Amino acid sequence: MQTRILGKTGLEVPVLSFGASSLGQEFRKISIDEALSSVRVAIDNGMNLIDTSPFYGRGMSEIMLGLALQDVPRDDYLLCTKLGRYDVGHFDFSAQRVSESVDISLHRLNTDHLDIMLCHDIEFVPMQQIVDETLPALRRAQQAGKVRFIGFSGYPQKIFRFICDQTDVDCVLNYNQYTLQNTRFADETVPYLQDKGIGVMHAGPFSARLLTDAPLPPWLKEPENVRQSARDAVKFCKEHGSSLAKLALQFSVANPAIATTVAGSANPKNIRQWAEWLREPLDQELLQSVIEKFSSVKNIGHSEGLAENN
Repeated sequence: MQTRILGKTGLEVPVLSFGASSLGQEFRKISIDEALSSVRVAIDNGMNLIDTSPFYGRGMSEIMLGLALQDVPRDDYLLCTKLGRYDVGHFDFSAQRVSESVDISLHRLNTDHLDIMLCHDIEFVPMQQIVDETLPALRRAQQAGKVRFIGFSGYPQKIFRFICDQTDVDCVLNYNQYTLQNTRFADETVPYLQDKGIGVMHAGPFSARLLTDAPLPPWLKEPENVRQSARDAVKFCKEHGSSLAKLALQFSVANPAIATTVAGSANPKNIRQWAEWLREPLDQELLQSVIEKFSSVKNIGHSEGLAENN
C-alpha cells in the first residue's frame, strides 16, 4: 500500500484507510466474525489507519475495534476516532464532554492513546463553540498525551475556512466531495488547507453507494439527475469491461494532495477487492469518458447541518 505524509503531523498514512462505521451496524446487521475479519484483512492489506466514531453504532464500532485489535501490536496501526456527535440529533461539544469522550474512546478501543481525534460533523452546531471551547479542550487532551493530533470533520466547504482562519488544527476530514461526480473539496478547499500545512483526509469515494452498482440507500440525498448520471456511468463501465466502483476508488486515491481516502465495509471480500484495484493502473481513457458523463451534474451536492454553516 502506497503511503503519504499527513500534513505537518509526520504521520505516514496509507492512501486508502479503513472506515469502521459498518462495524457499528450502521448499514446492515453483521456478525462478530465479519467485524473481526474485516479489521484483520484491512491491516493485512496495508489499510492500517482505521477511522471510527462513537456515533457509529452508538459505541458499537469502537467496541468491535477494541476487540479486533486486542492482539495486534499498537505500532502496527493508527487510530482515528471522533467526538461531539453521539446520535442522529445528539451533539455535545462542551469541554466537559470532550474530556469524557476521549477517556471513553480510549477504554472502548483498549488503547492508551489515540492518533487522531476529530470533532464530528461540526456543521450541525454553532461553530464558534468549536473554536472557543471544543478545540482548546482537545488540545489539553493532546498535552496530556491521550491524543496525538486533532482536527474536525464535516460536509460543507464553508466549515474549513471558518475554523482554520481562527485557530490551528492538525488535520481535517471531508466526505463525498472528491469523487468522480463531485470534486468541490479539491477545487475549493484543499489548496487552502495545503497552504496552512493541515493534513487532508477524505472519506466516501463511492459517495454513499452512488458510484457503485449496489442498490442506492434510502438516506442518499443527491437528486434524481445525479442518480441517473450514475446509473448511466455504471452501465457504460460494464460495457467496457470495468466497474464504476473500481474507477471511483482509483480516482479518489490518485490525488496526491489528499493524504488518505477512507472507505468502509464489514465484508472482507470487498476490502481485498479494493486493495487489488489499487494495484491496477487507472484507465485514463475510461476515466475521461465517465467524467464527461457526469459533466451536467458536476459538483451537485446537498446541504448538511445548520443553514448558516452551508
